Parts: sequence; C-alpha cells; structure tokens
Amino acid sequence: MTEVIQVRQLTKAYGPLTAVDHLSLTAEKGMAFGLLGANGAGKTTALECILGTKKFDSGSVSILGMNPLTDRKKLFEKIGVQFQEASFQDKITVSELCAVTASLYRKAADSRDLLRRFGILDKVKRPVKELSGGERQRLFIVLALLPNPEAVFLDELTTGLDAKARRDVWKILSDLKASGTTIFMTSHFMDEVEALCDRICILKHGKTVYYGAVKDAVRQSPFDKFEDAYLWYTGEEES
Repeated sequence: MTEVIQVRQLTKAYGPLTAVDHLSLTAEKGMAFGLLGANGAGKTTALECILGTKKFDSGSVSILGMNPLTDRKKLFEKIGVQFQEASFQDKITVSELCAVTASLYRKAADSRDLLRRFGILDKVKRPVKELSGGERQRLFIVLALLPNPEAVFLDELTTGLDAKARRDVWKILSDLKASGTTIFMTSHFMDEVEALCDRICILKHGKTVYYGAVKDAVRQSPFDKFEDAYLWYTGEEES
C-alpha cells in the first residue's frame, strides 16, 4: 500500500522535558490512524510537529512525499486540518468562513454539500460565535474537508457532539476512508477508535507504549475490552 504519512524517530523537547521521544509511525492510503494517550502524553506536540506548525529537534516527517516544513504551501493544498481550538473574526458567519477557507484552495469542495452532510446547512447565515459547541465542532470538520484532501488530520473530532451526531460523523469518515482518504486522528473516545481506526499508536510520557491494530492491543494486554487495555497501557487507572 502507498505510504501517505511517514514519521521516523521524531523527537521534541522543551528544556529538560522530552514531550515526544523518538516517535515512528506510518499511515497508508485509505487508512485511519489513531494517535492516543492521556492528557500530557505528547499527542498535540506530535501532531503539530508532523504538520510542521512546530519545529522538532530530530527525526523526519513526510506527508504525501513532501516535507511539511519546506513544502508547506504545496502540501496544504492536499491535506485538511481540524484543531480543537480555532479563532475567527468576531462577526463572521458560517457561509463567509466557508467562502474564505475555500478561496485558499484551487479546487475546493462544495461547502453547502458538506454543511448538509454534517447537519448544519440551516446555520449557514448564523455567526460562528452563536453556534453551539457541537455545531462548531462539525463546522471545523467541514472546513478541514473543503480542500478535498488526500489526507485529513482531526484533533478530538467529536468532542461536544451527542451520540447520534458522533455516529453520523463516523459514517462520513468511513465513506472517506473507502474512497481512499487517509485519516490521522486523536481521540479520547475508545468506541470511536474501535469504530474507525485501522492502526493506533499509544503514547505515555512521549514514548510509544503500543503500536499496531486495536484487536492486537487487547490481545497483548490482560483485558478483554479495548478501553480497559488502553487504560492499562497508559497507566491512567494506576493514578
């Protein structure tokens, strides 16, 4: 299979604290890859380094055969990114934000179609600041999909969504996988990880403590359920 994301021995430290310690991973075309770990495990730092928004100390990163630091403009024509936190002009509406974002790409997707698929087309004239937390989260995913990306990076994608909305998002992402889009995601919801992810990496204090398929993570642990296995790998229950 074609490798879309390749990370080799990625390391990032803040003074004496090593936030990401020799991280290596690969994600192929049409795969959903989950980067997991407790708060403070290094997920956000790793994601920022992989995307090139933060410089790392050593190692290498390739996305679609490009270096995210030196090929930034060309790369961001081909990928989508959704972060947990985003700030916009105070009175910008949903339609205006979609239009501004779409203008950054040569061949943007139909924003109204995406808004419809994510159940927020009726909010198109509303200021973004007036949306509920769940509606904003769905809008941020829409923005990440506007470039018709070959790979999309999603940070805690269903935080704030109710159960039905989460499952609706899962169905859309499963369809994207089937069409060949690579998904790189972080999540604290283990049912979401089980439903979507083909491969996972679990971090603990910046180090990889598990890498592989979800079913193998369970098999290699003392537990029968993935959530219990995850807590065992991260040591969260011990604390």
